[in-house]
Amino acid sequence: MAQVDFQHREIAIKLVYYGPAMSGKTTNLQQIHARMDPRRRGKLLTLDTKEDRTLYFDLLPLAFKSVSGITCKVKLFTVPGQVIHNTTRKVVLQGCDGVAFIADSQIAETKNNNESFANLRQNLKENRLDVEGIPIVIQFNKRDLAKVRSDDEIKRIAQKGKEPIFPAVAFKGEGVVDTFLGLAAATWESLETRMGLGSKHGIPRAELLGALSKQLGTDVSTIKLEGIR
Repeated sequence: MAQVDFQHREIAIKLVYYGPAMSGKTTNLQQIHARMDPRRRGKLLTLDTKEDRTLYFDLLPLAFKSVSGITCKVKLFTVPGQVIHNTTRKVVLQGCDGVAFIADSQIAETKNNNESFANLRQNLKENRLDVEGIPIVIQFNKRDLAKVRSDDEIKRIAQKGKEPIFPAVAFKGEGVVDTFLGLAAATWESLETRMGLGSKHGIPRAELLGALSKQLGTDVSTIKLEGIR
C-alpha cells in the first residue's frame, strides 16, 4: 500500500514495470523521463551489466503538491527480465501499488510473455500482495515489427481478461503515456478503495491524473483509458 508520511504530509505511490527481457520496460521509463520538464524531473537511475540491461532497477520519481497541501510522489521502477534475476524482481516488487506488464507483441515471444506473467503472479503472491486485487495494465509493445499478434487478436485478449491493454511502440514514444496514465488511474481506484486516497488523504483522481499528464506535456482527456473507471 502507498506509504503515508503524516509528519511531512507526503504520500508515495510505487509503480513497477514488469515483463520479459528486452520487452521495453526501460524504454518506457526513458520516454517518460524525456517528456518531463528538465527543471522538475528527478534522476533516472539505471544499472546496466553485461548480463542484463537493467540488473537491479530503474527509478524515476515524479512529485506534485495537491491543493490539500499534501505532496504526492510517484516512483516508477523496472525489474530485470532475465530468469536468473528472479530474486531481484521479487525484491523490487515488494510494496508496489500497481504494475504495468510490458509484453512483446512478436508471436515468437508468446511463451516468454506467458512465463513472465505467471512469474509476476507468483512473486506477487510470495510478497503477500493481493494477486487478484492489485491493479495491472498490459502494454503490447513493438507493434511496428513484423510477425506480431494482430490487432484483432489483442482485442480478443483484452475481452477475455480484466486488465486494460495498451498497444505501443515504446522507442518512438507511442502508447507510453497512455500506459502510464492508465496504470495511474487504475492504481488510484485501488488506493481509494483501500485507504481513501482522495476522500481521506486529499488527492482526488482528477488531480492526480491532471498533475501527472501536465508534467508529461499532455492532456489526460486525450488518453483513452478503456476498462478504467
